[in-house]
Amino acid sequence: MAKQSVADVLIQTLAGIGVKNIYGVVGDSLNAITDAIRRTPAMQWRHVRHEESAAFAAGAEAHITGRLAVCAGSCGPGNLHLINGLFDCQRSRVPVLAIAAQIPSSELGTAYFQETRPETLFKDCSHYCGVIASPDQLPRVLPIAINTAISRSGVAVIVISGDVAGKGFASSALPTSLAIDQSVVTPDQTAVAAAAEILNKSKKVAILAGAGCKNAHTELIQTADRLSAPVVHALRGKEYIEYDNPFDVGMTGLLGFSSGYHAMKGCDALLMLGTDFPYPQFFPDNARIIQVDRLGEQIGRRTRVDLGIIGSVQTTLAQLLPQLKHHENRDYLNLCLNHYQKARKQLDALAVGKPGRALIHPQYLTRLINAAAAEDAVFTCDVGTPTIWAARYLTMNGRRRLVGSFTHGSMAGALPQAIGVQCACPDRQVIALSGDGGMAMLMGELLTLRQIDLPVKLFVFNNSSLGFVELEMKAAGLVDFGTDLKNPDFARMAEAIGIRGIRVDSPEQVEAAVDAALHRPGPVLVDVAVNRLELSMPPTITADQAFGFGLYLLRAVLSGRGDEVIDLAKTNLRR
Repeated sequence: MAKQSVADVLIQTLAGIGVKNIYGVVGDSLNAITDAIRRTPAMQWRHVRHEESAAFAAGAEAHITGRLAVCAGSCGPGNLHLINGLFDCQRSRVPVLAIAAQIPSSELGTAYFQETRPETLFKDCSHYCGVIASPDQLPRVLPIAINTAISRSGVAVIVISGDVAGKGFASSALPTSLAIDQSVVTPDQTAVAAAAEILNKSKKVAILAGAGCKNAHTELIQTADRLSAPVVHALRGKEYIEYDNPFDVGMTGLLGFSSGYHAMKGCDALLMLGTDFPYPQFFPDNARIIQVDRLGEQIGRRTRVDLGIIGSVQTTLAQLLPQLKHHENRDYLNLCLNHYQKARKQLDALAVGKPGRALIHPQYLTRLINAAAAEDAVFTCDVGTPTIWAARYLTMNGRRRLVGSFTHGSMAGALPQAIGVQCACPDRQVIALSGDGGMAMLMGELLTLRQIDLPVKLFVFNNSSLGFVELEMKAAGLVDFGTDLKNPDFARMAEAIGIRGIRVDSPEQVEAAVDAALHRPGPVLVDVAVNRLELSMPPTITADQAFGFGLYLLRAVLSGRGDEVIDLAKTNLRR
């Protein structure tokens, strides 16, 4: 009889390529796998309270480390719960392997208890989904799944019945071709020359840079200098682009700055670098557009493109730079930089705490967190208003990192993503910026912080509402409905769990609370009652949005909620 099981070999193989954590919730169909983890000193089972959190945590680990991360779910509802987090991993392009346990193999196709078809369910959120129906398939399917996740920077799924995982296997850890992918895509030389010709003839060049600029910071700055070009960044590119960048004019998009918006709209040539920025309305109308991306399917997906180049950003810019003429006229660059300074000044003016006022501005809270955080802190943020404040008030420096559901846009990611980051980087400061809605959605993960003693610092932006949704309703001219949240005292709840909880109700308390949280060992939750009626204005307001907001005010009065209109007016006057 073989000394090892299929599950043993699976776990040994993952440990052999550097996987240290597997996130999930135990279940009988996973028993062979979790028992193999228990007997593998190099591997940790990270017991979360919901499988969705397991996938979020694995995705965050993969984002920070660049290496394959793993999550697991038991049969039926267990692995089905992974699906939202896996969609986020896939759309964030991080290498994640999901182990989807299955019902007993002899019962497949019989509508057995908890039977589902993971190979179909995960098809839309993975590059590969393979079924291991017998031990003989393991040597082929597992390496394919690993290599697919790594080489395509996305999700791969293996489906395995619990009884198959427990069967004997004569081999030891399997050889795999990849542990990490550092390959680059070399651009076509003719296309690079054509790009240089367009850029050399243009007078007002702007650069839109995204997450594909990772590892290309030096080349990006050199290119901007050569072209005298303002650099606008997409949200996923923030951590790689805005630091040590004298050409930075901020972010564009719904959460961005007016300076970034106008820098793109006013240019006569736009160089897009490693970005899949999704909003067509923010692109220039008359500029010539060059797009560089290692993924050819993304070229021209968002806007008309005059020249597409398939290539890694760093490699492409390195070949483009020698062909670029120096643009000595910096009038457009200076105009954009001045606009950015004014926009930045206006945003900073909102990030203040005013003694004697009841309102706590979320901008002020974020600014203080940013100032007190470690130089190599990792921030996670929930979608909605926490992402707005993170984008506008967190400062990246080349060592700090920022993780969020920036493409999939899922609620509740900040806490489980912080768990994944802290497990992968136990010595780094990890700070989660959570909305009260997101916090409540996966609130059980507070128990995970306590159970595995992770020193995550969690700040809850508590405005008793689904704030961003509320703003969207108002902009559409609707009276907000279904956005109210009747929250508990999150700080007292944390204390009941065994986590230090701090409640903040006035501006005078914010600075001391931030300092106390960031300097205290172990996990801390800070529940901050921030202004519900804070307006997070986009970089430009359309006539429809202005009309919609006016229509909301009228409807609010007619529906008997005129007091809210008065409160809103008073809030803006105080600011």
